Amino acid sequence: MIHLGLIGYPVGHSLSPKLHTAALQACKLEGDYSLFPIRPDDMQGLKDLLARVRSSEITGLNVTIPHKQNVVRFLDELTPTAKAIGAVSVIYLKENKLIGDNADAAGFLSDLNGFLDKENTDLKEKGQNVLVLGAGGSARAIAHALLNNGWNVTISARRTEQANELARSFQNIKVVEYNVQALKSVELGLIVNTTPLGMTPNIDQSPWLENLPFPSHAVIYDLVYNPRETKLVKDASAAGLFATTGLGMLIEQAMLGFHLWTGKHIPREIMSSAVEEV
Repeated sequence: MIHLGLIGYPVGHSLSPKLHTAALQACKLEGDYSLFPIRPDDMQGLKDLLARVRSSEITGLNVTIPHKQNVVRFLDELTPTAKAIGAVSVIYLKENKLIGDNADAAGFLSDLNGFLDKENTDLKEKGQNVLVLGAGGSARAIAHALLNNGWNVTISARRTEQANELARSFQNIKVVEYNVQALKSVELGLIVNTTPLGMTPNIDQSPWLENLPFPSHAVIYDLVYNPRETKLVKDASAAGLFATTGLGMLIEQAMLGFHLWTGKHIPREIMSSAVEEV
């Protein structure tokens, strides 16, 4: 019996149970996928849950906001990718060691490149400028992926010190204040939202500041995938920009995580079908 799950807070909006239930059924594996809502300051709750992975009661876990960095202290080892990013999105047991990996960077990059190809933009050329909104664990994965693929990365977050801390962890990242005047001065081709602003149930929120016009010809990528069309995506589309949510990234990282836990490769179509009507 395979027991999988998601650590985060909140997690009620997550589509991961649908994705992994479909994957288990496709592989004819007996198992389930549970949600584990653990409050941001509940480190004992995190430790207790990870002990269940260590004892093999739970096969593997995904990690989402706000625990992508919090879990690191309780793990025995990080993969090179997770270590470089400084955040974890997948946990599994190997040779009696709790291993932390990160599938967010690869999942994001795969989906982003597919979206850029589909929209026939010229943003895949090296040296383009990108603004990453937010400075948490997801932002770390996105910054890592973009830097490694030749993008010029600028970070902006409500907590400037957190943005500065992220920038110190990598090379060649700029930080700008999260205000209209500062963001107006940044030349951009791509904007990536890594914050939870706009996530169900707070669908009227957006990380894009009021009175700040969108850069002309920019592409918008919002990691939030529930609702299917966020306020940021709606507003950007209304301004004539190409915009997408992170549903494709969710599917890509789910495929990678499922392979780590079970050794099985799931066709993307199976996971896409599981969430297409949600």
